[in-house]
Amino acid sequence: MAKPHVIIISPALAKANNGNWQTAHRWSRFLQERYHVTLAPSWQGMPAGPAPAAVIALHARRSAKSITAFASACPGLPVIIVLTGTDLYRDIKTDADSRTSLQLATHLVVLQDAGLQELHPALRRKTSVIYQSAACLKPIVRKFSPRYFDVTMIGHLRDEKDPLTFMRAAAMVASPKVRLTHIGGALDPALGKQAEATQRGYPRYRWLGNLPHATTRQLLKRSHLMVIASKMEGGANVIIEAVTSGVPVLASDISGNRGMLGDDYAGYFPVADSKTLAHLIDRTMTDASFYHALQAQCDMRAPLFRPEREKTALLQLMDNVLNKSGKHT
Repeated sequence: MAKPHVIIISPALAKANNGNWQTAHRWSRFLQERYHVTLAPSWQGMPAGPAPAAVIALHARRSAKSITAFASACPGLPVIIVLTGTDLYRDIKTDADSRTSLQLATHLVVLQDAGLQELHPALRRKTSVIYQSAACLKPIVRKFSPRYFDVTMIGHLRDEKDPLTFMRAAAMVASPKVRLTHIGGALDPALGKQAEATQRGYPRYRWLGNLPHATTRQLLKRSHLMVIASKMEGGANVIIEAVTSGVPVLASDISGNRGMLGDDYAGYFPVADSKTLAHLIDRTMTDASFYHALQAQCDMRAPLFRPEREKTALLQLMDNVLNKSGKHT
């Protein structure tokens, strides 16, 4: 018996090297045991092979044309939309195409519990929460007073990620042992120029540009701390990769980060507050009890981010979706 055909639409593919691509690629692997999977940047019409049984689309706004075209070409078939950070915290409130996508969706997915609160109650009834995952890397055993204290931020240079807050913190951190490393391509050229200027002015700050995912994970694993300064996040892969590598996190105090790390997490700083971020970086380096408390809180969240948990949740969703539509697996 032929496997049902599931199409995953991700406007960001491998070249983008971002969180949405990592999600799409990982889900395609999880589904391949039971489904024939096609991964594409857009809906390109009925495929030559087996007819689709369902479509999974990442990004309500950027995939809006594909969602509308699929719903028109395949009426009655399941349309599953994975809501990203810009979807949840901006676009569905202001963008007509995003709202149309929500109405066409038969099922929605958010990537952390707090995302449900951004949806109208009528939409929550067709929404599942699926935490993303990453393979655990064996943590490095570190002395608490190292020669250098390495702090890493991972994210392309664009406004939503707020790289300027991390750059400005480079001028405010007190300890000479702290080294700040930023990994990510300059999607906004002006931010790239600012990163170059920050490197020249503050040698403690390094901008490495876009690196392969495996290289980035190894650099993160060897860090003492990770910073995520974003203005909006749907469920950041980089938090998962830090937690599953034993690296504590300092995070901007936004809904998407709270949904990942918990409301009681001690490592939040106000959005765009470089001064508080710099203070927290200094504190994590000098206050062993605070550093280990952050580690312990991250360790408690780690079970949420296990690959087997994400895979089970995704396969259960697909089984339910296709059974309801009459497409039995």
